[in-house]
Amino acid sequence: MRNLLRGTRYLLGGLPSAMATLLVPPLLAAVALSSGVAGLGLFAFPRTMVALRRWAEWHRGRAAAYLGVRVTPRELVLGDGLRARWRQVLDDPEIRRDARWTLRQIVTGIPAGMGALALVGTPVLTLVAAPLWWLFPAGEPLRLLIGIPVTGWGSALGLAAGTVAVFGPLSWWAVPRLAGFHARGCVAALEPTAEERLTERVDTLTESRAGVLDAHGAELRRIERDLHDGTQARLVAIAMRLGVARESLPDDAGALAALLQEAHEGAEEAMTELREVIRTMYPPILADRGLEGALAALAARAGIPAEVELQDLSGGAAPAAAGTLGRLPASVEAAAYFVVAETLTNAAKHSGGTRVLVRLTRDGGRLLVEVTDDGVGGVNEALGTGVVGIRRRVAALDGTVLVSSPAGGPTAITVELPCES
Repeated sequence: MRNLLRGTRYLLGGLPSAMATLLVPPLLAAVALSSGVAGLGLFAFPRTMVALRRWAEWHRGRAAAYLGVRVTPRELVLGDGLRARWRQVLDDPEIRRDARWTLRQIVTGIPAGMGALALVGTPVLTLVAAPLWWLFPAGEPLRLLIGIPVTGWGSALGLAAGTVAVFGPLSWWAVPRLAGFHARGCVAALEPTAEERLTERVDTLTESRAGVLDAHGAELRRIERDLHDGTQARLVAIAMRLGVARESLPDDAGALAALLQEAHEGAEEAMTELREVIRTMYPPILADRGLEGALAALAARAGIPAEVELQDLSGGAAPAAAGTLGRLPASVEAAAYFVVAETLTNAAKHSGGTRVLVRLTRDGGRLLVEVTDDGVGGVNEALGTGVVGIRRRVAALDGTVLVSSPAGGPTAITVELPCES
């Protein structure tokens, strides 16, 4: 009985709102048309969509409460500026779900409500009206259901009992199921699909990855600066003092001179190792000259003639300080630098070629690094070439590496790096 009452209350409460939803499509159409005719819709349409969102959320809340499930509230907060609001409304997939829900509510809400009204209302009406048969004249008796006449207490009680016997179990079985069907459909219509959830998750991960890359790049620059300006400077000072101390020793210093020499050489070796660590973490030249300047320096000192080409196809106007490729995360810049440095080194040592072309292309959220030489080819990663190191560094950024090196050449290494910033 409790399920019957809950289902009846849900369906009959939704019947008037479903009928009111009939007004939504023509209202939206009128507001949209007024945008091109009178211009008022330019301001009214986004606010109308906010009202539709609240209307849909009210129904979604009722359906979720009936099903006993929890849903995350969806709010539509308009931004500042007319253009921003329209872009927000047109790009929001939730808006399209609200529009589809409107049609679903009309198609299913009205029949479901009318069905519940017929199932529950018929026995109630019969129980109330049948005892009033005596108010009707003998020539025009009370007629119920499909026109059954009620002319006495026998027919009145029999009809009432029969109606309850038929519609009671039918209502008890059908109304809760009909309410559950409608409620599940309402919640599902306003929930993202599995594909949409996956897309949203990918977008979230892409955005968070861009933030992580920026933070990682900033941390690399900080560590490089601290090591360069702090630790390395102290090692240089220590090495200089040890050198002065060695020069100041008399010729017969013996064991002390040997210890100072060992300490001096150890300090110089530590400086060399520290410089190598700094260079492999975040090359100082990237901080000083940027990616384009760093690549130009690599090409200039490569052991083989090298040409560098840069192109930005993303269509955005990059700040002048960011160079041709625009602003890139520090970790992406470092990865691109090491890819070019390693491939130029391999080409100079093993390719036997006479020319290398380095092309960097930025297209939206990706950076394409292509290095091609005219050498003999035949790169074999199984032998532990530098390509293995390139793959590891690129894989850490969720990038891809493609190597084409047939025997006889040419060798082309193509690296794609995500560079959302």
